[in-house]
Amino acid sequence: MNFKELIEARYSVRAYSDREVEDEKLALVLEAARLAPTAANRQPFRVVVVRDAEARQAMSEAYSRKWFYTAPVIIAVCGVAGESWVRSDHTNYNLADCAIVMDHIIMQARDLGLGSCWIADFKPEPVRRILELPPGIEPVLLTPLGYATDEPRSKRRKATGDLVYWESMAIEANES
Repeated sequence: MNFKELIEARYSVRAYSDREVEDEKLALVLEAARLAPTAANRQPFRVVVVRDAEARQAMSEAYSRKWFYTAPVIIAVCGVAGESWVRSDHTNYNLADCAIVMDHIIMQARDLGLGSCWIADFKPEPVRRILELPPGIEPVLLTPLGYATDEPRSKRRKATGDLVYWESMAIEANES
């Protein structure tokens, strides 16, 4: 599958079979996370893999949708803001770095025939407690990981012209 086909095929999976994710596939997903680019190559993230059924069930305290915690794997991408690159205006790039890591995870998963669903709307405190995260390591994004039992929904996306501006367009807009 080429990259365009891959990004078109990826969707947010909301139903998972109980089929285990093979160790080899999980290793490739985690390698994709490791290879993700980060600002100044600081790699200010940690990835926590949750396979234990009780721990996954406990994660329902953070995000209660059943399809989330019944997937055979949950992955938490955690940021370490104190290790992140900070721009001269004091913008910490930790959230951007974590987003890139999650994107690599979900795209590699899809390429391997696995489903995922990017989740940012969760309660961080239960995740900290359940995963026993040390101070300074904050949960940023979660995804279930497994084999989909649902079908993709149609995707609504804005037109490229509504999202992309070319230099000449920006100049023209500023001149009017």
